[in-house]
Amino acid sequence: MTFERVFSGAPWEREVGYCRAVRAGGHIYVTGCAPVAVGGGVHAPGDARAQAERCFEIIRESLQGLGADLHHVVRTRMFVTDISRWAEYGAAHRAVFADSPPATTMVEVAALIDPAMLIEIEADAVAPPRDDA
Repeated sequence: MTFERVFSGAPWEREVGYCRAVRAGGHIYVTGCAPVAVGGGVHAPGDARAQAERCFEIIRESLQGLGADLHHVVRTRMFVTDISRWAEYGAAHRAVFADSPPATTMVEVAALIDPAMLIEIEADAVAPPRDDA
């Protein structure tokens, strides 16, 4: 089986020893994506939906780097610091996956790596085998 990996360049990847996503055959696993702004820092502090949307952008980019896209996602896991804001996170999820909803889980956690981060999202996908892999 062929393994492919993509990296985002985040300093945590090197420090902790992980990649943004790994493809094993047709299975793709995207690590927890936090709402990191394009230039660094936290994207949209205080805005739950915007942070979730940013996480999905990062997931999409990771999947595309491995020859897949969001319609290949079969499962998501949302780790949130305030479960009472579930509808805001859910609205972002629904907007991305309305046509092909995956299995999902949303759980409240005590904290994320930066106190301004409200959500972190993981995704698993299944895509057709790549001809060049």
